[in-house]
Amino acid sequence: MQRKEPFKFMLQLAMFGSGLLFLGLLVFYTILSRPEAGFGKLILPEIFWASTLLMLISSLTLYLAEWSFDKHNFKSYRFYMGSTLALGICFIVMQLLGWKELFELNANSAIRTSRGFIVMISGLHILHIVVGLIFLVKIFIESLKRLSYVESFVYSVNPPNQLKVNLIVFYWHFVDILWVILFLYLWWQN
Repeated sequence: MQRKEPFKFMLQLAMFGSGLLFLGLLVFYTILSRPEAGFGKLILPEIFWASTLLMLISSLTLYLAEWSFDKHNFKSYRFYMGSTLALGICFIVMQLLGWKELFELNANSAIRTSRGFIVMISGLHILHIVVGLIFLVKIFIESLKRLSYVESFVYSVNPPNQLKVNLIVFYWHFVDILWVILFLYLWWQN
C-alpha cells in the first residue's frame, strides 16, 4: 500500500471545505433569488464568458507546463508557467471589469441582493485565484533562477520540487473547474 502524501491530503481537505462553502452560497442564492422572493432577473456580464474561457486556457497552459516539466523541456515549462500566471491575472482583471458591468446592467434595486451575491461568489473565487497565483509566482521565480539545463534538471528530479508542481497544478485545476461550475450555475439560474 502506497503512503498517502500529507500535503496533498491537506490540500484535498481544504478544497473539499471550499467546495462546501461555495455549495452553501449557491443554495442560499437559489433560495433568495426565487421569483416569489420578489427579485428581478439579473443580467450576467458578457465579460464573464471571456474570463471563463481564460480560466480554461490557463488550465491547459498549466497542464502543458507540468508536462514540459516532466519531459525536462524547461524552456517550455517556463513559457507555459508564465502564460498561466498572465492568464490568471487577466482573469482577475476581467472579473473586476465584470463587476463594473454587473452594476451598470443591473441598477434596479430589486436585484441588489442577487448582484451582491454574485460579487461575493466571484470575489471568493478571486481570493482562491490569488492564493494560486502566489504559489505560481513562487514556482515561476524558482524556474527563472535555474536557467541552465543542468540546474533545471537537478531541480526537476528532486521529489519535493515535483510535489510543489503537482500540488499547484491540482489546485489550479480545482479552481478552474470550480469557476466553470459557478458560472454555469449562475448563468442557468438567471
